[in-house]
Amino acid sequence: MQYLVRRLFLTIPVLLGVSIIIFSIIQIIPGDPIQYMFSGTGASPEQREAMRHSLGLDRPLPVQYINYVFNAIRGDFGQSIQFNQPVSKVILERMPATIEFSITSLFIALIVAFPAGIIASVKRNSIIDYMVMTGATLGISLPTFWVGILLIMLVAVNLHWLPSFGRISYEVHLERVTGFYLIDSLLTWNIPAFKDALIHLILPSLTLGIAMSTFITRLVRSSMLEEIGKDYVRTARAKGLPEKTVLIHHVLSNALIPVITLIGLKFGALLSGTVVAEVIFAWPGIGRLVIQSIYSRDYPVVQGVILFFTLIYLTINIVTDALYVLVDPRIGHV
Repeated sequence: MQYLVRRLFLTIPVLLGVSIIIFSIIQIIPGDPIQYMFSGTGASPEQREAMRHSLGLDRPLPVQYINYVFNAIRGDFGQSIQFNQPVSKVILERMPATIEFSITSLFIALIVAFPAGIIASVKRNSIIDYMVMTGATLGISLPTFWVGILLIMLVAVNLHWLPSFGRISYEVHLERVTGFYLIDSLLTWNIPAFKDALIHLILPSLTLGIAMSTFITRLVRSSMLEEIGKDYVRTARAKGLPEKTVLIHHVLSNALIPVITLIGLKFGALLSGTVVAEVIFAWPGIGRLVIQSIYSRDYPVVQGVILFFTLIYLTINIVTDALYVLVDPRIGHV
């Protein structure tokens, strides 16, 4: 607990630094949100200035920043110019879609990467090892947006196996409970909605899951190879332990530290980096919200989303640190 508390306190200056950077960059971006709000409405200059005053955009920049920080501490990230709703509400409405998308992608990546990495390390320099590493290198080299478009053209357009966009079909009714469509469909026992939401989730998750699995596969293989040659592995084999026990309970458990680090970083990247995939598949998540907000000069939403992503990254780092201590208790005393 002391170790985690120390890590938690270190997140405070990070959040402050990120808030300063975000606020400064937003201020120098060209474009006026007030002009966008009243575009084509014929509003008078007095009405525009009144709206600018109500949003606090006519105050000095240091005052705007201080007000923003104190409001953000209370969970108030301002009012969305585009949606005319609190920014926190807009983000929380879109967040379940991104989390559901990211968790499914991570699940696909893990069920592919761990078996492939373990088999490649055990069958080192064999044809299986070469095939796995060639596939991993190819997966790293291919751009995510290209893989997504290719899957849409092949699976959705040509073969008509899966839908190409959206989160659920328009004709399918689903009662929202948690915002997670798979969970909501099970809670309301709406099996048709569950099947429809699941098939909409497959293509986007495959796009990011395949890309993520390539990195994890390579690291699992290299970490396993590093541990296999150590003395404790030879000792375990000399004791007559089954090879499966040696690989899983000894080699893999000691090779997990760098793998956990990469998984934590990649999961944070999934949550905050699904922008391209969400745009390609018209997925109504946070990434697509950022693009819409940038186009519409909705600065409060852009600031709120980036701070939210920063908080997610820091949370994942703390969880990763906790997993370090579980895997190797000696780390907690460092």
